[in-house]
Amino acid sequence: MAQSNSRTPAGGDEDVLPSPLAPDQGATALDLVYQAADAFRNMEEHARKTEARAQSLCSSALERLRLAEIRAESAERAQRELIITAEHKLQYACKALEQARSCIEAQKDKLTAVELRAEVAEAEARQAKEALALVEEAIRKRLLCANPNADGRLTAVA
Repeated sequence: MAQSNSRTPAGGDEDVLPSPLAPDQGATALDLVYQAADAFRNMEEHARKTEARAQSLCSSALERLRLAEIRAESAERAQRELIITAEHKLQYACKALEQARSCIEAQKDKLTAVELRAEVAEAEARQAKEALALVEEAIRKRLLCANPNADGRLTAVA
């Protein structure tokens, strides 16, 4: 395959010159260079596609993360609003309950006052009845004793 042409000069020194490459060997070397270049291009293309996929995945993950953060913030905001609304309703209910208690106490006080007035009125009515009975008895004793015929008329009137 490879032939070696060596010439020996007259001085006896041996210079070894490389033999020119055979046309088959040059084509084979060139073919290997092309194959290596294709392999590098394929590796670069594969690396670009992998990088593009990785960037796409990262972008997608970042977008999902951003949307999740937005949803979380929205949920937190809604929760805060709900808590504030519940607190306002609770405060309103507490005020209404306090007013109701106050009204009940006022009504109890009024009822107690009315009951006392009723007892006083009943006592006064008893006293008035007793006084009327005394007056009636005094009238009967005094008038009837003075006029014995009037007894029948007073009884008929009463």
